[in-house]
Amino acid sequence: MKVAVHGKEFKRQAAPFIAHIFEILAMYRAEIIVSLTFSKFLKGTAFKKIKFKTYEQGHPFKDVGLFISIGGDGTLLESITHIGLFQTPILGINTGRLGFLATIGKEEIDHVLQNVFDGNYSLDKRTALRLHSSKEIFGKLNFALNDFTIMKKDTSSMITIHTFIDGEFLNSYWSDGIIVSTPTGSTGYSLSCGGPLIFPRSGNFVITPVSPHTLTVRPIVVSDSSEITFEIEGRSKRFLVSLDSRISSVDSTIKLKLAKADFKVNLIQLEDHHYFKTLRQKLNWGLDVRN
Repeated sequence: MKVAVHGKEFKRQAAPFIAHIFEILAMYRAEIIVSLTFSKFLKGTAFKKIKFKTYEQGHPFKDVGLFISIGGDGTLLESITHIGLFQTPILGINTGRLGFLATIGKEEIDHVLQNVFDGNYSLDKRTALRLHSSKEIFGKLNFALNDFTIMKKDTSSMITIHTFIDGEFLNSYWSDGIIVSTPTGSTGYSLSCGGPLIFPRSGNFVITPVSPHTLTVRPIVVSDSSEITFEIEGRSKRFLVSLDSRISSVDSTIKLKLAKADFKVNLIQLEDHHYFKTLRQKLNWGLDVRN
């Protein structure tokens, strides 16, 4: 099996664990290709015996059977931009902190990779959203697994975001910004702004205002088959838009439309790793000190 690996710069104490991942892949006779950016950090003594090739952004992943992301949730989101439309199964190994998407910990890596190579896993197919704009903003990377945001660029006055669902006027959000989140992203920025948790297979997006001026304006859940369009205005002539961790500055003349992407992000799910379990473990959901 050909296995692609991507990660970010890591602390010295993490090197033995990361090297161990490569040793396991070698044991299963995997053909390893590593992102060019990550390969620059694999220089220490622990990695001398590891054999791999490198790839650059835009590499065709048609023949790659597994993609491993080593880091945190941000690394996994970045890894998805490498995979793009190829829908390669992705396994998130957590060397960061929370790890809501990258859930595999150090203590279970041997067991997990054995199950992956034995085929003992399912695919958790996650919906992504795609941005269409009148001017090119993010090029071919115009999609996101977590969320899309429109934010004011400076610390001055609020902005007004006129929002339409399938051409029908929804609301003019007078706020610091707005978030459109997938179910996957509902546990991120949207949650911190008062948005609801959404089960991954629910078929919805959630629109969450950021610090709205009107307290009666609340998050709203809409079908992911909807097309959501925006018109922006404010005293400032420049605004910020983002797709996951990618951000760009735009002006008020740009036309923005969101829709469900025409592909899925395939997260590898082991038998004992379920979304509800992750909620309980990572968010302490339902935890009561009285118990």
